[in-house]
Amino acid sequence: MDSTPMPEPLRRAIHQLVSEAVQNCQEVLRYTEPDQAHTWKRMTLYRSTDAADTMNMLAMLIAAYSQRTGTSKNALEAYLQLFQQRDRAAGPSDGEWAHLAGLLGEEAPASAGEARSWPSMQFHDGRTHAEYAQQPEDDPQKLFTEACLHGLKARLCEDVDSLDSYLPPQMAAMARKVAEALEVPELATT
Repeated sequence: MDSTPMPEPLRRAIHQLVSEAVQNCQEVLRYTEPDQAHTWKRMTLYRSTDAADTMNMLAMLIAAYSQRTGTSKNALEAYLQLFQQRDRAAGPSDGEWAHLAGLLGEEAPASAGEARSWPSMQFHDGRTHAEYAQQPEDDPQKLFTEACLHGLKARLCEDVDSLDSYLPPQMAAMARKVAEALEVPELATT
């Protein structure tokens, strides 16, 4: 196993790309809020695909470096998990249609009829997500993650007050605390 540290320019590029992807993910969350009813479809798709493309670029940079430094093709394919790769140009698969049906409380599509098939598993995952959406308390880790993303974006945009205009009160309060914690303290002059 190679124990050479990551080159500094690659490390910095990865940090930049992760930051860009996180900002796009935060915007996905932002466009799910009720005040974005007129643009949510377009903007959530734009920002989620921007995030996916950014993370894909990051993976390909690491893959290129790994290949240049001697990682075998078989190992690289395993690391890249090519079996999971999906082409967005193909549009939603039977699995996504089944998941959506489960989310919306509809009957399972014919493609989900075979037990243990991918569409069947996705249909049941959709039902589970729909049940979780009905519960009054959200998962604390999910709430914390969302609050961090909203607070970070509000701090970067210098618009902390806007949090109250589109977030539920509990989320806005948590995001405000995150944004306040991110304030750069004034340096004391001596």
